[in-house]
Parts: sequence; structure tokens; C-alpha cells
Amino acid sequence: MAWHQISVISDANTAADISDFLSELGAVSVTFMNADAEPVYEPNIGETKIWGRTKTIALYELDATPEIIKTLLFQQFAEHALQDWHAEILQDQTWERAWMEHFQPMQFGERLWVYPSGQEQSIPGTVSLILDPGLAFGSGTHPTTALCLEWLAKNDVSGKTVIDFGCGSGILAVAAVLLGAKEAHAIDIDPQALTATLDNAQKNEVSAKIKTYLPEQFTSFAADVVLANILAQPLIELSDNISNLVRPQGQLVLSGVLKEQADEVCKCYQARFIISDAVIQDDWCRLDGVKK
Repeated sequence: MAWHQISVISDANTAADISDFLSELGAVSVTFMNADAEPVYEPNIGETKIWGRTKTIALYELDATPEIIKTLLFQQFAEHALQDWHAEILQDQTWERAWMEHFQPMQFGERLWVYPSGQEQSIPGTVSLILDPGLAFGSGTHPTTALCLEWLAKNDVSGKTVIDFGCGSGILAVAAVLLGAKEAHAIDIDPQALTATLDNAQKNEVSAKIKTYLPEQFTSFAADVVLANILAQPLIELSDNISNLVRPQGQLVLSGVLKEQADEVCKCYQARFIISDAVIQDDWCRLDGVKK
């Protein structure tokens, strides 16, 4: 099935109203995209941040008429400076596979490789992880995930019990087991993340060693290694919960933290952990430590 895709650029204040208006005109989906090179960092809980100049993109079924939508939109927002209207026919495709075509094999440390399905290789002395993220976050391409994969590749997790707190695609849980962990417990608030984790566990033939949970299904216990690749605010708010998941002398790995947030996150954990210096990649950092 094909679609009409239309887009227009406005300021941030107008973008939300444009989204609502396009939805009222029958859009099946509306998304926002950065119109410039302006980053948007972690919002506060309950807050949605968009860019100063925002591109609003809407999809319509083929029986819609873009010219009428454009006329109504520009009439409704006549006093605003709408720019760069664009309409095109978007052919249907399998979006996950289209994305995977641009996902190339990646190496972490000396012994861990991540491959998209169909591109896997067997290199002596290395571990191969086959990944299809599906609808969940976590492919290894983002610095927050890459930093955790590098930690796993450089540290001995053989025979250890691992908790992947905020598992996304399950890439960290699967990597830990492939690198020798006894078992991995993957937790996420999104059921799609648990589905992706189980799918990736099956692809890598480690399903027997990976268990998945929504938070309310998980019974807390102290693990040898806890990986929490989420964001700074939940790492701060859940610091007691996360700390209690690590056994004495166990290891903690925190990611999803911007450089300027590292000190604030570290303060929440340093009473119970010996925290190493932050490891930085681009604007992101990883904090890891050993429980006292």
C-alpha cells in the first residue's frame, strides 16, 4: 500500500498545533523531525521537547487530496511562517528491513561483533551477535549502547548472573550470555521490547538463558552485573532500586547519560559504589563501578 506523505516546517510553538490539525484532517500518523542541526536533549518527565524549527510530517491514505490539505493548513495558520511544504507518494515497504540494509557489522572491543541478520560471519576468537532490533531501541549504533557493549567485550562475565535494566532490543542481555554469562534477566516497561529481546535471543540460540519481565513481574534479587542503559533522570530517581539489584562486590554499568549529567548521576551511586572515571563517546558517557 502506498501513502501520501506531506511535510511543512514551522517554529516549535506552532508544530504541535499543526500536528493536531493534520490529525483532524485524517492523518494516520504525524511525526516531528529536526529541520536544522539543533540537538534536543533529555526532557523532564511528562515534557515533550521539539526543535526551534520543526518539520512536521504526516501520512495520509491515497484517497486524500494533498492540495486541499495544504489550502486548509495555510488558511488555518495564515499568521504563522510555514515553510517548505512538500508532498510525495510514499511506497510501502518493510521498514525494519529497509533500515537494516543500512546497518553494517560493528566491532566492540576485540572479541564482540554485532551483525544484522543475513550478514553474520564466523571470525575465529570472536563472538558474533545477530540482531534485528524490531520496534525496540538498541542496535549498537547509538553511543549509549555502544559504550555498554564495549564494557561487556572488555570485562569477564563468564558464569555471572546479569540484569539488563531497560533492555530495549535485548542486545546487552544477549551479548552478555554470548560472552559467557550464566543467565540474563531483561526488564523493560515496553512489551515490544520484551518481544524484541526474545526474538533476538532465539536468533542467537540463547533463549534458555534469557528471561524477560515487565517491572511489575520482576522479583528483585542481587545479581553479579547490572546494566542500566536508560536516561539520567530515571537513573537518578531509581538509584536505590538499581543499587539494590547489585550484590556486594558486584558490577554496575550506567549509560544513557550526557556528559554534563555525569556528576549528578554519580552522586546518587557513589556512597554504595566505587565509580570509575566516566568513559565518553560523542556527547554521551558511561559510568561503571563496583559495589562496596
